[in-house]
Amino acid sequence: MTPVRELGSSTWTDVIDRELTILVPVGAVEQHGPHLPMDTDGRIAVEVATRALGQTAPPVDALAAPSIAYGASGEHEGFPGTVSIGADVMERLIVEYGRSACRWAKRIVFVNGHGGNAMALVAAVRLLRYEGRDVAWWPCAFGGADAHAGDTETSILLAADPDQVRVSALAPGNTEPIATLMPALRDGGVAAVSPNGVLGDPTGADAARGEHLLDENSRALAASLESWVVGDDGRLA
Repeated sequence: MTPVRELGSSTWTDVIDRELTILVPVGAVEQHGPHLPMDTDGRIAVEVATRALGQTAPPVDALAAPSIAYGASGEHEGFPGTVSIGADVMERLIVEYGRSACRWAKRIVFVNGHGGNAMALVAAVRLLRYEGRDVAWWPCAFGGADAHAGDTETSILLAADPDQVRVSALAPGNTEPIATLMPALRDGGVAAVSPNGVLGDPTGADAARGEHLLDENSRALAASLESWVVGDDGRLA
């Protein structure tokens, strides 16, 4: 019988007497322009975690956990549909998750698909590691990526879940560099700089490019799971 690779579909007897590494996808529920679903970040995190799991080799014994769907998305609250739990709650959630799961798991990796969660993850993972728990986080970061709901995320969704991309609604947003937009973003969120919620241009998105980005990031995660080197900020190197 093929071993169960998902925590959610396991029974408790499947996880006893094992030195398990648990991959926890972390996402957000926030607007991603008129063409991508609210849970885009979570979908990407699940895809990266699942692919990495399939590429790990012994002695890594790993399971993918059900995702943490909500995150710190206050910058998107100018758009209907966004649900943010804030950085403080996010940090506490990660701490309590790690304390509980580390009662039976050897290691925990939070695979983060939303940049707005990063500060909470760093603070939470640092505390968990200070308490003696072997916890880390991993960013779903892609080389040359634009900021939000643009070419990068749209290409990745076209590769991973094309039915979720509303191709007829593709439209460019604000394409100025994030550094230029940051003062206005801090004051008024994404709605202050992009009426359609897009920071970038998704009109040239390509599934083959998205496949390459997913493969690159998931392979890097798989290699890092095997070497297990954790930086001062709790990031898996």
